[in-house]
This record gives sequence, C-alpha cells and structure tokens, in this order.
Amino acid sequence: MNFARPSGAFLLFCVLGIATTLAGGYGTAFAQGTAEPARAALAVWDTGTASAEALASEAVEHKNGWKRIRSGETVNGFQGDAVVSNGRLLAVARQHGSGIELYALGLGKPALRARLLLAPGATSDRIALTENGRAAVCLEMASKSGVARFRLKRGELFVESQVVSGEATLRVECPSRFAVLPDFFADDILFDARKVSLDKVELPSENFLLHFTGRQDAIVMSVFENRAQDVRVTLAGKGDERAITGSEIDFGKQGSKIWVAVLEGAGMWHSIDVQPAQAGKILPLQWKMPFLAQWRVDLTRKDGLTDSWDMLLPDKEGNGFIKPSWLAQDGQISKPTRTATGEVDRDAYRPGGPASDRLGPDRRRWTTVLGHVPYPCWSDHDRHGFLQPLKHKRVTFDGPVLIYALNRLAETPVTSYTPVDIVRNTLGVGPCQYILDVEGQKQEHVGRATCHVRTLLNEVYGSHRQKEMHKEIENYLGDALDFVTHIRNRVLAYVSFGKDLRKYLAEERAAHPELKESLNELEALTREIDVRVESRIQAILRHQMLKETVAEVQKQQVEPTPPALAAQLNRDFLAKGLLDYEGADWARKLKKEYTDALTAIGGEQDEMVGECRWVVKALRQKAGILMATDPRLAPVAAEIRARTQKILRGGAAYEGARH
Repeated sequence: MNFARPSGAFLLFCVLGIATTLAGGYGTAFAQGTAEPARAALAVWDTGTASAEALASEAVEHKNGWKRIRSGETVNGFQGDAVVSNGRLLAVARQHGSGIELYALGLGKPALRARLLLAPGATSDRIALTENGRAAVCLEMASKSGVARFRLKRGELFVESQVVSGEATLRVECPSRFAVLPDFFADDILFDARKVSLDKVELPSENFLLHFTGRQDAIVMSVFENRAQDVRVTLAGKGDERAITGSEIDFGKQGSKIWVAVLEGAGMWHSIDVQPAQAGKILPLQWKMPFLAQWRVDLTRKDGLTDSWDMLLPDKEGNGFIKPSWLAQDGQISKPTRTATGEVDRDAYRPGGPASDRLGPDRRRWTTVLGHVPYPCWSDHDRHGFLQPLKHKRVTFDGPVLIYALNRLAETPVTSYTPVDIVRNTLGVGPCQYILDVEGQKQEHVGRATCHVRTLLNEVYGSHRQKEMHKEIENYLGDALDFVTHIRNRVLAYVSFGKDLRKYLAEERAAHPELKESLNELEALTREIDVRVESRIQAILRHQMLKETVAEVQKQQVEPTPPALAAQLNRDFLAKGLLDYEGADWARKLKKEYTDALTAIGGEQDEMVGECRWVVKALRQKAGILMATDPRLAPVAAEIRARTQKILRGGAAYEGARH
C-alpha cells in the first residue's frame, strides 16, 4: 500500500476517466483473491426449455442444451427462456416467470442476487430480443403489468430498465436485513428490517438505494434519475428472521430509467452489533478491507439515529492515520484556507484538527460538540478493521454497525467498484457531480482560530519580539476577528433556517391537522437551534472576563454580538498599550486583558455552530425516518431534506461537518 499523494492527472483519471474504462469492458469485475476473471463478451442464449423455477447456479454455469444466438440477430419469441450476459452479470427472462432474474458472476460461480419486475409482477406474455449488438443487448418483456426493456451494456455492472408505455413501478426483489440511503451531507439513513414493524414503508427519494445481501459479499444498488421517483420498501418475517423482501421505485415521467447494479466480492460489506457496555473498548473486526477505498462506517446511536464516519487508513508517510476523502486532488478535505496575509491556521490543520485529514497514532480528533475523542474506526497496514465505540456523554452506540465502500480513492484498483462509480456510469459525470454537490461539501476556514491567535501571541511576547512584529501582531488580531465573524455568519444562517422551517411546519400543521403529532416533533427539534444558540450567547455575555467589554459595547449602543466584542477587544488591545508591552508579567497581562476573553468568545461560538449543525443533521435524518413510518409525511420530509442540504453546504471547518 502506498499512500503517496497522487498526481492530478492520475486522480482525474480515477474521478472522470474511470467511466470510460468501465464502459469499455477493460479489466474485470472479479473480487480480489478469486481465481480468474469473468468473460467480458456479450452473449445471448435460448435455453430451449421453459423453467418453472429460477435457474440453479449449476444450470447457469454449465448451460446444457442452451442455444447461442449470434450477434446481430434479434428474436421475437423464445422456445425456452431468454438469457443475456456481459460476462459480469447474467439476466434470465423466464416464460413462466415475471421480469428478469439477475445473477452476478464475480465470485467464479453464478449467484442469484435479485429479481427485477414490473409491479405487481404478472407472468410474462411475450419476451423479445430487440437489440443484440457489440455494445449492448436488450430484452423487451410484456405482461399485464406493462411493457419494459432491460438493457445490458458491455462490461458494465448494471442493468438498465425502462418502461415502454404508461406508468409503472420497478420492483427489485432482494432479501436483506439492511438497506441504506447514503447521505453525502450528513449521516446515512441505515434501515434495519428488525426495527420496523410495518410491512411496507416509504423512503426519501435520494437517487439511489443500497440493499446489503448475500453473505456480506454483495450489494444490490438501484439508481434513478430524479428525486420525484418514489421509493418503497417491503418487509416480512419476525424476530431475527425479519428481512427486507424488496424495494419498489416508480419510473416517473415517460422515458425515465432505473439502473440496478450488483457490487460483488468477499468482504464487500460487514456488520456487527455493538452494545453500550463496549464503549471505549477496542474491537478487532472479523473482517478485512478487500481493497483500498473510502469505506463508510454507519454506527447506530441509542436514540435510533445513525452516526456516519469514514474508516481511517494508515499513513505510509508516518505512524499516524489518514482520513480519506475524494473531494480534492491531494486527498485533503479541501485545500487549506489561508488568512488575509496568506498564512495557514496551523491549529486547524494540525493532525487531529477540525480541518485536517491526518490524525496521529493515538487517533485523537477534535470536533465541536464531541471535543477530543479517539476516532472510532480504522484499519491497519494489512487492511484489518477495528472499532472503538465512543465513550461519551453526548452519544452512545447501541445496535448494528454497517461498513461498506462508498467511493474510490486514487489507490483503489480499477478492477474494484463502489456505489459512486455506479452513479457516475449510469447518470453520467455531470449529473453525478451535481448530485454529490462536490463544491457544496468543501469546508471553509476563514481567519485564524482564537486559540491559535493566543498561541502566536504567546510565542511573540515570550521571545520578546513584540516591538519588531507590530504588523504581524495586528494581523493576528485581524485574523481572530475574521474567524469570529465567519462563525457568527454561519450561526445566523442556521437561526434563519430554523425560523423559516418553523413557519413552514406551522403552515403544514394548519393544512394537515392529522399530522400534528409528527410535525410537532419536527418543530421541537428545530427549536433546539434557538435554544442552543441563546444558551451559548448568554454564556458569552455573562463570562467574567468579558463583563467590561460587554458594557463598553453596549455603551456605544451596539448589540454585543461576538464580532462586536472581538472588535472591541482588538481596540482595547491597542489602547491599553499591549502592542509594545515588555513587562515581566506579560503572560498574565495578555491573558487577563485579551486572550482569555477572546478564547471565551471563540470557544462558545465554536460549540454554538457545531451544535447547530448537529441539530440540522438529526432533523434531516429524523424527517426520513418519520416518513418511513407514515407515508403521509413524504412531501414534508422531502422539503425538510432539501432545506437541510442547502444549509449544510459549505460549512465551516469548526462545525464538525465530517467527524
């Protein structure tokens, strides 16, 4: 493993050019460690005999009695069942079945992973081969449920489905305990069948849905073109046998497509259950990362919500860890934001800092709300995974933990695939970048954190260089004000978001009194923004070291906001002669007259903005969960999730946007 920084050209290939590589059928789709690659050629067969049941793996593998249909030929009717394959996937359309049965070929032996059909699933009346070329093959199937086309491209890991006429719903039958709606702005929605009593629930439409199936060796993924396409999940069974039986996705407007992909390989996902008693304990996983990528770790909180983290990778340039990201060419969360004088806030970007992608060997990371914590998920140099559930008063993990590869890194083999690869290859690079909103995910860091300014001032005065560094000291003061102002603006944006959302919820409550209980629950959570902001503001105003500054600002008939207080502290710094102060008690004087008060403002504001984001992330997830239990809330949940995504864009590094 080599974690050297990739070149821009290489990463450009990984992010954009991979679509060309995969579509062209180069490489193979076999899991790491399998004996041989699957064939990549397109092929069509007529089995000669119609089967009453899904074909066994051995029948698919041996193809006894099957007749190969030459490339270029089309067929209006089959004597037996129709079979198409591209060497990675194989689809069977049975005369006595409904839809197609999808087999994955990546583990060396065909494995039935899903059944795709038009709901409610009437038996096929007609099966035709309408396309049989070098680039793709296509089966058209007609039944009382409608007419649909299932198209398989050369070298791809997905089947493209499209309804020919009328309105229809695609049902993807795939038994699984877990389904996930990945979230690139907050935390995933981890859907655990054992925790849902309803047999049919509606989920937020977020362009894709993941089913975790097989023996932790396959993910069946559905991708659809727009968020107006409703998604439902069906369930059956009791206790530990309760499972998701499938998902249903509306095709929506005429011509819309739905793609179903299979990501297959040993260790493609992993799950364990964590109990509160295991908090703080290191748990070696019986799982090895099959390939390097950005692996997401979804931990279930005691309140039922999900906390999403990225698994750390060992840093080959040192003895610490790297928090992987694909948002920038050099692997960082974003390029370091520089101060007005062109410098970097070294505290924010130090290993374990809120804006850094590097952690030390102790995995210590600082974020607002949580403070300093040992990062809870990582891998070693042999790619073995480990967990250490947080032992923290703010959060307790209790329930399933799900691990899966979300996106590729520069080091990801071209023969390995992730959900984001599938989105990119189905919807295209442009729509994929739009959905992921790469620009909106980058964190912003303006100025210099107040604690860093304190450190710099102590260094200058401790070395007795204050007289020769007037300009630098004044820049430090300006950086502190810039930082406080930037965080304040983010807080105000959250407050405005909360006010507007409460107004919207009140309107919905008046229009739909039958939803009052759920809407009240969402409103109460939204009000937490104001509660937490006001509490932190009062802590600033009452702080012992800020009483005189607050009084001075109020005397000027100015609201004592954090930026106004920081600006007054800067003026007082100069007015009190601190710029040239050389007394032996310089440390005490700086602390008393400036740095204690400044860091009190900065510390409270950091927690304030972090708590605002914490509430919004919870609100975003809660809306989706409420929608699952009451489909009548679907329009409200969709609106809330759209609004929360907007406010979460471009967060400050000190918000703890991504653990």
